[in-house]
Amino acid sequence: MKIGLFFLVIAYVLSQFYRAFLAVLSPVLGSEIGAGPEDLALSSGLWFLAFALMQIPVGAALDRIGPRWTASVLLALGGGTGALVFSQATGPWGIHLAMVLIGVGCSPVLMASYYIFGRSFRPALFGTLAAAIIGLGSLGNLAGAAPLAAVVAAYGWRETLIALAGVTLIVALALVIFVRDPERLVHAPGEGGSVLDVLRLPGLWLILPLAMTNYAAAAGIRGLWAGPYLTSVHGADAALIGTVTLVMGLAMIMGNFAYGPADRLLGSHKRVVLVGNIGLSLALAALWLTPGSGIWAAAALLAAVGFLGASFPVVMAHGRSFLPPHLLGRGVTLLNMFSISGVALMQFASRPVFEAASSGRDPAHAYGLLFLFFLLPNLVGIGFYLFARDRGEAGR
Repeated sequence: MKIGLFFLVIAYVLSQFYRAFLAVLSPVLGSEIGAGPEDLALSSGLWFLAFALMQIPVGAALDRIGPRWTASVLLALGGGTGALVFSQATGPWGIHLAMVLIGVGCSPVLMASYYIFGRSFRPALFGTLAAAIIGLGSLGNLAGAAPLAAVVAAYGWRETLIALAGVTLIVALALVIFVRDPERLVHAPGEGGSVLDVLRLPGLWLILPLAMTNYAAAAGIRGLWAGPYLTSVHGADAALIGTVTLVMGLAMIMGNFAYGPADRLLGSHKRVVLVGNIGLSLALAALWLTPGSGIWAAAALLAAVGFLGASFPVVMAHGRSFLPPHLLGRGVTLLNMFSISGVALMQFASRPVFEAASSGRDPAHAYGLLFLFFLLPNLVGIGFYLFARDRGEAGR
């Protein structure tokens, strides 16, 4: 199990890398194949949309087939093929197609780990383990920053993507060899087994809005808009973009490792999530009001968004506390679908919002309105979450 979980972490490193690497590639993709920030916003949104749409079938596959084959087959067919398609792209549509395939390939790897945690460990440990795997997997965020910029400068972006396709296929093979499925459950008479049964659990309804918004700002800004923002407003070159996004990626890792222990120490998923997301809203508000205040102030606020926007595993732990064992796979993937759908919708909507905001305005004002766009949904999610129950019976 330990070796299998290790390779699931490596697979999640790839997932984090693929969702974040467009920010660093944006200058070279723009100059070589004409893919501008608006095109890459669409590509990034398509990654998250494909990822989100896969969560329902992934949940059913986890409950029926198990994590071993679900994760390995999709990672190989989607992730490996998608990286190869990306390496041969000659225009924005090639990037769009590649990101859809990669999103499909990455869709099961984190939920496969969560399924194993939920079936094999005590419920009280779920939040800590969920945060730890995201913290370790977020090394992909780091690899997708300054290290990626250096590799692309040395070898070229096409060659880099071909190598990544090879790495993805090797990791998929390792999942087949080393991952072990938990023992199959025997359903009691009358137990439901569909996503509709998950939606009948009333405790989840007030968690779902914040599940949909809490990760959207950190993922959208780190994965796409940080690079164009730093270039347009602060005159940053590729190296400086890589450094600042590396700092933001480090902050996201530290945030995950901080949220896990805080969850156990305070004994309340709800208090931890509320404090973190209120802090995230304050950081976004500062970026909205002072987008041009200086490169290091911007870097500090972006790092704060990354750190405070890492509450996803505790939101997942809160939702998992309402899930009975026979609905675990479908339940965690439903929560993940809401989270990733929120990111996808925000990525798609960010393109026209930015185009409208930048019409006739200076770049700093336009990006300030973009940060406001990421702030408002999170405030709505917090408003619903205030009324959520702290813990369900399955988490006691």
